[in-house]
Amino acid sequence: MKKYFFECNDCGKHITSDDLIYLCPDCEKQNDAKRPPKGVLKTLYVYDEIKKKYPKDLFFNLQQNRFLDLLPLISNESRPFLDIGNTPLYEIKQKEKSFHLFLKDDSQNPTFSFKDRASEIVSAFARESKINTIVAASTGNAGSSIAGICASQRQKAIVFVPASAPKAKLTQILMYGAQIVPVDGNYDSAFDLSIAATKKYGWYNRNTAYNPFTIEGKKTVSFELYAQLNQTVPDKVFVPVGDGVIISGVYKGFEDLLKLNIIDKMPVIIAVQAEGSNNIISNLNNKSFISIPSKTIADSISVDIPRNFYMAKKYLVENNGEWITVSDDEILNASLLLSKESGIFSEPAAVAAYAGMLKYNKEKKIAEGEKVVVLLTGSGLKDLNSVQPKIEIPASVKPDITSVEKFLNQQ
Repeated sequence: MKKYFFECNDCGKHITSDDLIYLCPDCEKQNDAKRPPKGVLKTLYVYDEIKKKYPKDLFFNLQQNRFLDLLPLISNESRPFLDIGNTPLYEIKQKEKSFHLFLKDDSQNPTFSFKDRASEIVSAFARESKINTIVAASTGNAGSSIAGICASQRQKAIVFVPASAPKAKLTQILMYGAQIVPVDGNYDSAFDLSIAATKKYGWYNRNTAYNPFTIEGKKTVSFELYAQLNQTVPDKVFVPVGDGVIISGVYKGFEDLLKLNIIDKMPVIIAVQAEGSNNIISNLNNKSFISIPSKTIADSISVDIPRNFYMAKKYLVENNGEWITVSDDEILNASLLLSKESGIFSEPAAVAAYAGMLKYNKEKKIAEGEKVVVLLTGSGLKDLNSVQPKIEIPASVKPDITSVEKFLNQQ
């Protein structure tokens, strides 16, 4: 019996196939470039068989086997040797100790972002399928991630990027030896071009909301949160949202645990988007999708057409999720606050989740005693330019103690 099968998020069709498959073939025919695609696939497992396999200490055994039973892989040997996942969860002491605040720092992954979780599974699956070339579209993080993971696996990575992507991220991609294809356009243009290249050249595509296994990689953060919180479910999880894949992965991880009866409730998950790029939140109650051009400093969550809109919406609505938007000023202020009070320097897209938590608590008040997780998805070193307005590098002093004393008195 095959260990997994696919379910279409939109039509509900079940698909079992040994061929490479990305979207539901029925729903894909109805898609057009002006709206988010339908037919995104959810990977499901034979959960009853997993429960039978480990009748005692189910979660412990799943964890010991690196959750292989809940991943579309044959063996852990196909996974990169790099240490991916198992990122730290820090409890932050607050001045007002009304709730417990935890920061999940995924910048500690090998390429310094959450995207490594997805790249690991895509790369491992490609290795088991004897595929050597992987292609992706990216504003930077997904590209540097697949480039780094492919380098560790001796695979070839080809990355389509908007020409305006941050230089630090482009540099990282090139340092890993990947092929960059700069596109004169935005992320959506790069995405569409990468799919056209996939169909023409037969490369394996890593794109989120296209390759269903990216969600399977991202869901592992939920397993870790459950383990790190002493096998309890957090009350609230704040997630930065662009195309809707990370939040879908967070939901999918807890959903798998629910199906295995390991947990009995879903946490309240709060989607946080930048005000200048809120094409998921702004369309949740619309009958037809309306895309507004994005403009935000948080480039990693700047998306005009969120590719995983329908799955993210379904998860949020069916599980009583919540949502909030934050301005670029709120993101920058939160970036400075987060760095000074925790020692964690995150990129704007990641800080959006922290800014969302601050704004949410100010407006609604997080209940006393709740366990609240903020998902920090990438390092601030990936985008230094965005925080320059909030800092000032002082002029140099003469090399004598009198000048130093004068300088310090002026600060």
